Amino acid sequence: MSIAHGFRTVGVLGAGQMGLGIAYVASLRAKVPVLVVDRSQAQIQKSLSLMDKLLAKDVSKGKITEQDAQAARARITIVPENEGINGLKDVDLVVEAASENVGLKTSLFESLSATLRPDAILATNTSSISITKMAAAAIPKGETAASEKGKASAGRVVGLHFFNPVPVMKLVELIPGLQTSEETLERARAFAIACGKG
Repeated sequence: MSIAHGFRTVGVLGAGQMGLGIAYVASLRAKVPVLVVDRSQAQIQKSLSLMDKLLAKDVSKGKITEQDAQAARARITIVPENEGINGLKDVDLVVEAASENVGLKTSLFESLSATLRPDAILATNTSSISITKMAAAAIPKGETAASEKGKASAGRVVGLHFFNPVPVMKLVELIPGLQTSEETLERARAFAIACGKG
């Protein structure tokens, strides 16, 4: 499937309010399959229920058709609990939307870097934690920031801060770290635009 923005599959890590909103716009606006990971099955169910309500509301207001809503909902897949981050190994882009905790986020970026393909973009929805610090966490064990593998891995990290509520707000803040490559920035920008953000 050839899509203008170039992403065949997107992962969202965290099914809270922000993760849900990001999955919603990626599925509905960018029309890309979305894999969602969260440790809490209760949170996943709550988010899916809210997504169904948001889609129904858009249909009732005439913003989208029933077919659009069904197609968007069908593009959302919940990664089984026993797979966790491993269920994202083949995505083109992952957007991390976990709690604003430095230790948690750097740990997640270590895991994402080790699990996802080397060309996958690792984005964070943070607005307060250093993207440079997150990129440093993505450098593989045994590599340095100066090694080719270290530079490449850190270069694929970017801040993609969606504003809340994501389905309504038109803004996305694109935040590079010191290591973020120009290609990563351009690909992240293309994804944000495809999601209807400016």
